[in-house]
Amino acid sequence: MEQLTITIKTIFGVEEVLKEELNELGYNEVTVLNRAVQIQGTMSDVYYLNLHLRCAMSVLVEVKKFKIRDEQDLFKQCMKIDWTSYFDISKTFAVKGAIQSTLFTHTKFPFLLVKDAIVDTFRDKLGERPNVNIKTPQVVFDLYIKESQVTISLNTSGAPLYQRGYRTEVGEAPLNEVTAAALIRLSKWDRKSTFMDPFCGSGTLLIEAALLASGIPSNIDRQHYAFKNFIGFDSAMWEKIQSEAIKTCKGFDFEILGSDMDSDMMMMAKRNLRGLPIGRFVNVTSNAFQDVKKPSDHGTIVCNPPYGERMGDGIEEMYQELGDWFKNELKGWNCWVISSNEEGFKSVGLKPTTKVKLFNGDLECSFREFRIFDGFRKDFLKGQNEDSDSIEENEETQA
Repeated sequence: MEQLTITIKTIFGVEEVLKEELNELGYNEVTVLNRAVQIQGTMSDVYYLNLHLRCAMSVLVEVKKFKIRDEQDLFKQCMKIDWTSYFDISKTFAVKGAIQSTLFTHTKFPFLLVKDAIVDTFRDKLGERPNVNIKTPQVVFDLYIKESQVTISLNTSGAPLYQRGYRTEVGEAPLNEVTAAALIRLSKWDRKSTFMDPFCGSGTLLIEAALLASGIPSNIDRQHYAFKNFIGFDSAMWEKIQSEAIKTCKGFDFEILGSDMDSDMMMMAKRNLRGLPIGRFVNVTSNAFQDVKKPSDHGTIVCNPPYGERMGDGIEEMYQELGDWFKNELKGWNCWVISSNEEGFKSVGLKPTTKVKLFNGDLECSFREFRIFDGFRKDFLKGQNEDSDSIEENEETQA
């Protein structure tokens, strides 16, 4: 089977997490890029990764890489590609990507040049052209230009892979599923102890945690992948990969718990869980976090509390109460919080053990760990590390 250069896109700060995930799946030769990683593989790997990766936004297959001198050079090079070998004229297409080059006055112009080359190639070979569909194309070509270096790839995923297919309802400020999966991995949750989200909203973190612990692919319910629209799509290979995936769950030896003070959100979470094989093993209740009692001596919290954009006054008080709840109720737990509100973090009143710079959508955020030691553990560490600083800074993820 033909060897392909496969580029897997992700979000800022998650590159190493995605590499770790690929290593777990048996891919050991992984190159870390900016908001992406790269491996060598086959089309079978492309199908497999689209199904199994939790922290990936899209899976790209390189079509051609070349250097250009000017705008027209891009068009000439693109006319050398047989675009008709990738998709049928009945399919709609689009060209998207990123341009970082001084060769172009207008950053949208390169996309127009590639689109024109695709259309002209079809006209020359078949006498007619395929239609462009920017919003919902069946085939997407990814164009990346950095100065004179051009890379054209096929986006085999199509719509971003956070569109899992399992979530029927969302709240006002949801985490996307890829971000949720990344937060869980960054928390180093052992998948054996209690997992809790006291601001669970529509349940995304809970669902991703349960799917991870069960081994069921997060994309098991997703129906649409762009690779199904390519010439040469191997339906038998795809069906085999799907048939070999874990699809059922017999339960866990630990609890996955969620709560939210908004009863409407609780109903939303329950509806999202209902159709999933892990649904009955996740417990959600309508409670404010202050009323939630520690269910076990040790566990992990990953939560996405309000940032203050919508709540206005009182947000710092809420973060102070969150810190008090951690200190008073959750001794022995690792508590992780993602937020864009720096004043809110200060109000928590605890020194973070770890800080990771991330984005939730367009918002720059920090993901912070607060280890809540019990008395014995705290005294032991104080004796061992009288002169050491406990915080581990991790703000140096790739820009």
